Amino acid sequence: MNLRESNIEKLKNRTFDVLIIGGGINGAVSATALAAQGAQVALVDKGDFSGFTSQNSSNLVWGGIKYMETFEFPLVSQLCTSRNLLLQSYPSAIKEIRFYTNLDKGFRFSSWMLYMGALLYWGMGSFFTCSPRLLSPKKINEEEPVINTDNSIGGFEYSDAFLYDNDSRFVFNFIRSAINYNCTAVNYMESVGRDRNSAGNWETELRNTRNGEEFKIRSKVIINACGPYVDQQNLLTSQATAHRHVFSKGIHLIVPRITKNERVLTFFADDGRLFFAIPMGHRTMVGTTDTRVDSPESEVTSEDREFVLKNINKRLNLAKPITKADIISERCGVRPLVVEAGEKNNKNEEWMKLSRKHAIDVNREQKHISIFGGKLTDCINIGEAICETVQQLGVTLPEQKDKWYGEPDDVIRDEYLHQVHLMNLDALTSPGSSEELSSRLWRRYGAQAIGLLENIREDPKMAEPLIEGTDYIRCELIQAARREMIVTLEDFLRRRSKLSLVVRHEDLKKSQGLKDACEILFGEDAQKRWDEYFA
Repeated sequence: MNLRESNIEKLKNRTFDVLIIGGGINGAVSATALAAQGAQVALVDKGDFSGFTSQNSSNLVWGGIKYMETFEFPLVSQLCTSRNLLLQSYPSAIKEIRFYTNLDKGFRFSSWMLYMGALLYWGMGSFFTCSPRLLSPKKINEEEPVINTDNSIGGFEYSDAFLYDNDSRFVFNFIRSAINYNCTAVNYMESVGRDRNSAGNWETELRNTRNGEEFKIRSKVIINACGPYVDQQNLLTSQATAHRHVFSKGIHLIVPRITKNERVLTFFADDGRLFFAIPMGHRTMVGTTDTRVDSPESEVTSEDREFVLKNINKRLNLAKPITKADIISERCGVRPLVVEAGEKNNKNEEWMKLSRKHAIDVNREQKHISIFGGKLTDCINIGEAICETVQQLGVTLPEQKDKWYGEPDDVIRDEYLHQVHLMNLDALTSPGSSEELSSRLWRRYGAQAIGLLENIREDPKMAEPLIEGTDYIRCELIQAARREMIVTLEDFLRRRSKLSLVVRHEDLKKSQGLKDACEILFGEDAQKRWDEYFA
């Protein structure tokens, strides 16, 4: 019996302190924070963990410099504090990165004014990052010749942070931590309805979306962490809330690497919104759009592609413009933006100024919590707030912890590095890559990385890339098959790894390494899962 099947059995015929519906970043941190402090927690998601909005971010952990233009200084200060905490808590997974901004003539602010704003932003972030710089057109041309400075008035450079791996991997590591704290988490398990029983507990009907099985579980508290689907989920129990969502669609295109420098190239698109070229290993992620939509479901349109390609080509000095043929993969998701329940918010200029703040609505009588909005940067604050709210609803947290997040203790890391030294990874990898490999395994798997070293020690072929030109090695498959609840091939390619983002679809289909991976992950169902994905 695999981990998912085992957890399904654990869900049945039990009363939990808390049932969390939704396994994106809000649900993942809520589960980890509560389970770490002794609550009996169940978490379900109708799809895969981090399978919707949380897999389509810009991979940025930033303090919201753009919110300074709308004078939301308390929010900026809070987000900067949250960013700094994440940088301290996840030094392997989250890195400081420079944002390199070019401004064109006719822009609504001068480079000096924005530089002063960047200095204020740096100060609001407690001077935690490297200091900003003012850039002349000449300096930009010298340092980043790929940027078109023909119409430039200069620019500025400042620091924020980004995820070294993808956003879904970061979210799943919270899920993994929650499971380690005895949370019962199951993906592809949908909530189809719930009622209050005579004992005052919730009875929730769950349906396994893979085989149709239905059963009920009981919980004292419900947390609706369904991201863009919060409002729809609340309709199932007629929850009246003070907030609701409106949606903004954002897309990114992944293309061959634009610059050798590991920095975010920042521009203002033709519509005045921030526009990025973000490093993604040997690729660059370009975007984003900001299109108001009425539904959480969205897709990349030809207009979206044209907007992104037009804006990036206009701002770069490339020997050959980026075309649709250069697109390796695409990302598309909606941002759930919080508004008051009765607020019309029909004016486009007002909607464009909405921030990614979060709101937590509580029905104390029914012990029902709804999480609206939010973003990855603020995730620890959401986890802390949920713990406080759940306690107010009468759930005891018997194992109070000062810290439920962050990477493993230095003692564990030192032991891992000692094992790396004893193994002499240099003899098993290409020259100069052993340090990068050991860092990557620690970043992705923490204490479990020690077990991966043992796999490599037993079979050196386990250190070979699964697909040539990528950084996912064969021993990671063993970890994935045992501990990561991979149900479909997309779960593996898109969320546990980022292979489908950086490798063309047709190249994945030709890969013998991926066929081998299917055998390891799915056994006798390997061909079925392969056909399911590539059909």
